[in-house]
Amino acid sequence: MGREFVDIFDGWAHSYDASVSGEDPEYRDVFEGYETILREVANRVSGTVIEFGTGTGNLTAKLIEEGISVIGIEPNTKMRELTAKRFPSIKVIDGDLLQFNSESERIDAIVSTYVFHHLTDEEKGVALKKYAELLSKEGKIVFADTVFITEEAKQDQIEKERNRGFNNVADDLVREYYTTIPILTKLFEEAGFQVSFTKMNDYVWLMDATKR
Repeated sequence: MGREFVDIFDGWAHSYDASVSGEDPEYRDVFEGYETILREVANRVSGTVIEFGTGTGNLTAKLIEEGISVIGIEPNTKMRELTAKRFPSIKVIDGDLLQFNSESERIDAIVSTYVFHHLTDEEKGVALKKYAELLSKEGKIVFADTVFITEEAKQDQIEKERNRGFNNVADDLVREYYTTIPILTKLFEEAGFQVSFTKMNDYVWLMDATKR
Protein backbone atom coordinates (compact mmCIF):
# COMPACT_ATOMS: atom_id res chain seq x y z
CA MET A 1 0.00 0.00 0.00
CA GLY A 2 3.00 2.28 -0.28
CA ARG A 3 3.66 2.26 3.44
CA GLU A 4 6.79 0.19 2.85
CA PHE A 5 8.47 3.35 1.57
CA VAL A 6 7.40 5.68 4.39
CA ASP A 7 10.62 5.42 6.41
CA ILE A 8 12.71 6.51 3.41
CA PHE A 9 11.31 10.01 3.87
CA ASP A 10 12.51 10.31 7.47
CA GLY A 11 15.98 11.09 6.17
CA TRP A 12 14.67 13.16 3.27
CA ALA A 13 12.27 15.41 5.17
CA HIS A 14 14.76 18.24 5.70
CA SER A 15 16.62 17.89 2.38
CA TYR A 16 13.67 17.25 0.06
CA ASP A 17 13.26 20.88 -0.93
CA ALA A 18 16.94 21.08 -1.86
CA SER A 19 16.50 18.03 -4.11
CA VAL A 20 13.44 19.38 -5.90
CA SER A 21 15.15 22.72 -6.49
CA GLY A 22 17.94 21.01 -8.43
CA GLU A 23 20.72 21.05 -5.85
CA ASP A 24 21.13 17.27 -6.05
CA PRO A 25 22.53 16.47 -9.52
CA GLU A 26 21.25 12.89 -9.40
CA TYR A 27 17.63 14.03 -9.14
CA ARG A 28 17.88 17.17 -11.28
CA ASP A 29 16.23 15.54 -14.31
CA VAL A 30 13.47 13.99 -12.18
CA PHE A 31 12.50 17.38 -10.77
CA GLU A 32 13.13 19.51 -13.85
CA GLY A 33 10.37 22.13 -14.11
CA TYR A 34 9.17 21.28 -10.61
CA GLU A 35 7.38 24.59 -10.00
CA THR A 36 5.65 24.37 -13.38
CA ILE A 37 4.51 20.81 -12.61
CA LEU A 38 3.01 21.88 -9.28
CA ARG A 39 1.31 24.88 -10.83
CA GLU A 40 -0.16 22.80 -13.64
CA VAL A 41 -1.69 20.35 -11.17
CA ALA A 42 -3.17 23.16 -9.07
CA ASN A 43 -4.57 24.94 -12.12
CA ARG A 44 -6.60 21.90 -13.17
CA VAL A 45 -8.70 21.46 -10.02
CA SER A 46 -11.10 23.46 -7.84
CA GLY A 47 -13.37 23.14 -4.83
CA THR A 48 -12.49 20.69 -2.05
CA VAL A 49 -9.46 18.59 -2.88
CA ILE A 50 -7.69 15.63 -1.30
CA GLU A 51 -3.92 15.86 -1.68
CA PHE A 52 -2.08 12.57 -1.19
CA GLY A 53 1.48 12.76 0.06
CA THR A 54 1.72 16.40 1.08
CA GLY A 55 5.42 16.03 1.83
CA THR A 56 6.80 19.43 2.81
CA GLY A 57 3.72 21.21 1.46
CA ASN A 58 4.92 22.49 -1.90
CA LEU A 59 1.85 21.45 -3.90
CA THR A 60 -0.31 22.37 -0.90
CA ALA A 61 0.96 25.94 -1.18
CA LYS A 62 -0.02 26.16 -4.85
CA LEU A 63 -3.48 24.77 -4.13
CA ILE A 64 -4.08 27.26 -1.33
CA GLU A 65 -2.93 30.10 -3.58
CA GLU A 66 -5.67 29.07 -6.01
CA GLY A 67 -8.30 29.29 -3.26
CA ILE A 68 -8.74 25.54 -3.07
CA SER A 69 -9.83 23.82 0.15
CA VAL A 70 -7.17 21.20 0.87
CA ILE A 71 -7.40 18.00 2.89
CA GLY A 72 -3.84 16.72 3.20
CA ILE A 73 -3.11 13.02 3.65
CA GLU A 74 0.47 12.05 4.52
CA PRO A 75 1.74 8.76 6.03
CA ASN A 76 5.17 10.01 7.12
CA THR A 77 5.10 11.64 10.56
CA LYS A 78 7.95 14.10 9.93
CA MET A 79 6.53 15.22 6.60
CA ARG A 80 3.04 15.54 8.10
CA GLU A 81 4.36 17.71 10.92
CA LEU A 82 6.20 19.96 8.44
CA THR A 83 3.06 20.55 6.37
CA ALA A 84 0.86 21.07 9.43
CA LYS A 85 3.30 23.63 10.82
CA ARG A 86 3.53 25.42 7.49
CA PHE A 87 -0.25 25.50 6.98
CA PRO A 88 -1.97 25.38 10.40
CA SER A 89 -5.34 26.26 8.87
CA ILE A 90 -5.73 22.98 6.95
CA LYS A 91 -6.25 19.36 7.98
CA VAL A 92 -3.23 17.10 7.51
CA ILE A 93 -4.31 13.55 8.25
CA ASP A 94 -2.34 10.35 8.81
CA GLY A 95 -3.21 8.09 5.89
CA ASP A 96 -2.02 6.72 2.58
CA LEU A 97 -3.25 6.21 -0.97
CA LEU A 98 -5.51 3.33 0.05
CA GLN A 99 -6.24 3.76 3.73
CA PHE A 100 -7.52 7.21 4.62
CA ASN A 101 -10.48 9.15 5.96
CA SER A 102 -11.23 12.31 4.02
CA GLU A 103 -13.49 13.69 6.79
CA SER A 104 -15.53 15.51 4.13
CA GLU A 105 -18.83 14.70 2.50
CA ARG A 106 -17.92 16.31 -0.83
CA ILE A 107 -14.66 15.83 -2.70
CA ASP A 108 -14.27 17.61 -6.03
CA ALA A 109 -10.82 16.37 -6.97
CA ILE A 110 -7.87 14.24 -5.88
CA VAL A 111 -4.28 15.32 -6.54
CA SER A 112 -0.71 14.24 -5.90
CA THR A 113 2.80 14.75 -7.22
CA TYR A 114 5.53 12.09 -7.16
CA VAL A 115 3.37 9.72 -5.10
CA PHE A 116 1.26 7.26 -7.11
CA HIS A 117 4.25 5.02 -7.91
CA HIS A 118 4.28 3.84 -4.29
CA LEU A 119 1.44 1.46 -5.22
CA THR A 120 1.76 -1.70 -7.27
CA ASP A 121 -0.26 -1.76 -10.48
CA GLU A 122 -2.87 -3.94 -8.80
CA GLU A 123 -3.10 -1.51 -5.88
CA LYS A 124 -3.32 1.43 -8.28
CA GLY A 125 -6.42 -0.16 -9.80
CA VAL A 126 -8.01 -0.67 -6.38
CA ALA A 127 -7.19 2.92 -5.39
CA LEU A 128 -8.69 4.42 -8.55
CA LYS A 129 -11.95 2.55 -8.04
CA LYS A 130 -12.03 3.81 -4.46
CA TYR A 131 -11.47 7.38 -5.64
CA ALA A 132 -14.27 6.97 -8.20
CA GLU A 133 -16.67 6.21 -5.35
CA LEU A 134 -15.69 9.48 -3.62
CA LEU A 135 -16.05 11.69 -6.67
CA SER A 136 -19.25 12.80 -8.37
CA LYS A 137 -19.57 12.78 -12.16
CA GLU A 138 -17.01 15.16 -13.70
CA GLY A 139 -14.90 14.88 -10.55
CA LYS A 140 -11.18 14.89 -11.30
CA ILE A 141 -7.96 13.11 -10.51
CA VAL A 142 -4.80 15.04 -11.40
CA PHE A 143 -1.54 13.25 -10.65
CA ALA A 144 2.00 14.05 -11.74
CA ASP A 145 4.48 11.21 -11.43
CA THR A 146 7.28 9.32 -13.10
CA VAL A 147 5.75 7.15 -15.82
CA PHE A 148 7.19 5.46 -18.90
CA ILE A 149 5.81 4.97 -22.38
CA THR A 150 6.85 1.31 -22.34
CA GLU A 151 8.63 -1.11 -20.03
CA GLU A 152 11.55 -1.04 -22.48
CA ALA A 153 11.80 2.73 -22.05
CA LYS A 154 11.96 2.24 -18.28
CA GLN A 155 14.79 -0.28 -18.58
CA ASP A 156 16.65 2.05 -20.94
CA GLN A 157 16.36 4.86 -18.37
CA ILE A 158 17.69 2.63 -15.61
CA GLU A 159 20.69 1.73 -17.80
CA LYS A 160 21.25 5.41 -18.64
CA GLU A 161 21.33 6.36 -14.95
CA ARG A 162 23.72 3.50 -14.12
CA ASN A 163 26.04 4.67 -16.89
CA ARG A 164 25.96 8.21 -15.47
CA GLY A 165 26.82 6.87 -12.02
CA PHE A 166 23.41 7.94 -10.69
CA ASN A 167 22.81 4.73 -8.80
CA ASN A 168 20.38 6.23 -6.28
CA VAL A 169 17.98 7.16 -9.07
CA ALA A 170 18.47 3.80 -10.78
CA ASP A 171 17.83 1.97 -7.50
CA ASP A 172 14.61 3.97 -7.03
CA LEU A 173 13.41 2.96 -10.49
CA VAL A 174 14.09 -0.71 -9.71
CA ARG A 175 12.72 -0.71 -6.16
CA GLU A 176 9.47 1.20 -6.53
CA TYR A 177 6.43 0.55 -8.71
CA TYR A 178 6.91 2.84 -11.71
CA THR A 179 4.56 1.80 -14.47
CA THR A 180 3.65 2.60 -18.08
CA ILE A 181 1.09 4.79 -19.81
CA PRO A 182 -0.78 1.84 -21.41
CA ILE A 183 -1.22 0.18 -18.03
CA LEU A 184 -2.36 3.40 -16.37
CA THR A 185 -4.78 4.15 -19.20
CA LYS A 186 -6.40 0.74 -18.73
CA LEU A 187 -6.63 1.17 -14.95
CA PHE A 188 -8.18 4.63 -15.17
CA GLU A 189 -10.71 3.51 -17.78
CA GLU A 190 -11.67 0.41 -15.78
CA ALA A 191 -12.36 2.70 -12.80
CA GLY A 192 -14.66 4.87 -14.91
CA PHE A 193 -12.36 7.75 -15.85
CA GLN A 194 -11.38 9.37 -19.12
CA VAL A 195 -7.68 10.18 -18.87
CA SER A 196 -5.08 12.13 -20.82
CA PHE A 197 -1.31 12.32 -20.33
CA THR A 198 0.98 15.33 -20.78
CA LYS A 199 4.76 14.97 -20.69
CA MET A 200 6.35 17.42 -18.25
CA ASN A 201 10.01 16.31 -18.37
CA ASP A 202 12.04 13.18 -19.17
CA TYR A 203 10.51 11.43 -16.17
CA VAL A 204 7.24 13.03 -15.21
CA TRP A 205 3.86 12.85 -16.93
CA LEU A 206 0.76 14.70 -15.82
CA MET A 207 -2.36 12.50 -15.64
CA ASP A 208 -5.64 14.39 -15.95
CA ALA A 209 -8.65 12.13 -15.42
CA THR A 210 -12.34 13.00 -15.32
CA LYS A 211 -15.00 10.67 -13.94
CA ARG A 212 -17.44 9.74 -16.67
